[in-house]
Amino acid sequence: MIVVIRSDVSQEKIDHLIKWLSDKELIVREFHGEKQNVLGLIGNTKCIDMDMLRSLDIVESVSDMTDTFKASNRKMHPEDSIVKLESGGPEIGGGNFALIAGPCSVESHEQLTGIAKDVKVAGANFLRGGAFKPRTSPYDFQGMGSEGLDILLEAREATGLPIVTELMYLHNLEEFIEKKIDVIQIGARNTQNYDLLKELGKSTKAPILLKRGLAGTIKELLMSAEYIMANGNENVILCERGIRTYEQDFARNTLDLSAVPILKKLTHLPIIVDPSHATGRSDIVPSMALAAVAAGADGIIVEVHNDPKNALCDGAQSLTPEEFAKLSKKITKLHKALEE
Repeated sequence: MIVVIRSDVSQEKIDHLIKWLSDKELIVREFHGEKQNVLGLIGNTKCIDMDMLRSLDIVESVSDMTDTFKASNRKMHPEDSIVKLESGGPEIGGGNFALIAGPCSVESHEQLTGIAKDVKVAGANFLRGGAFKPRTSPYDFQGMGSEGLDILLEAREATGLPIVTELMYLHNLEEFIEKKIDVIQIGARNTQNYDLLKELGKSTKAPILLKRGLAGTIKELLMSAEYIMANGNENVILCERGIRTYEQDFARNTLDLSAVPILKKLTHLPIIVDPSHATGRSDIVPSMALAAVAAGADGIIVEVHNDPKNALCDGAQSLTPEEFAKLSKKITKLHKALEE
């Protein structure tokens, strides 16, 4: 249920209404926008008489919300959300563009630190790198695990770049929290791991970068975000990373760029795009990254490796630092032009 409060109402009266609604065992989300104040009610709203609520002198309008996703719904939060790091630093959403770059997997201290310094000079404001790697084959490199996390922390210390890395298992969550991972990534294979998503909502306020499932619909992505937000963590970033379609010969996945403007209408959460996993081809990553910016994405997450041919993971889709630097300049120009 959406309750729009009159703009001239005091906060004291709004707080009184919120308390009354909370006593009805409803979750009340309050949003103060430039043009209106909104209360979003989540729970069994059948206990509320809508006509009685409309009759209150502080209420402008009341409407029922039939969408299955609530907390992430733009009706609940008309303006774009801005996701902030617990440690400060760059923000994502609301005009703040995230340029996230780094290798698919952490391979060594020298490799990661070198790439981190290169992408920072080129304009990246976040460093990505996988310490735990989900791989289709059990014989492929699975990541360096906890040692990889420590190397990421060293790279953060050396460059000042906040880090983005994937959490695969619930039993590693405490370690991620203790090591103060800036942005916790949930990969495509775990998008519907609801026990993990619920615990992320309960246990941390760190931003969660939530990737779309391999064959997930837009609604399923939003409902996965809902699991995190309904349990207390509203710092969620959605990521379009391509979906599996009939195409198998010339691209790893199919990048659904239409998801960006669609999600912009449906949700207030920031949306970023991963052209690396979406295409699997470094030669078309730049064009897809630029297309994502043009579509209105709030950020790009790109794989960058200093020696792609010898990368232990996904070298075929990784840009070199030099290629990333060229792409970064184009992204900056395009993003600036679109803001004018």
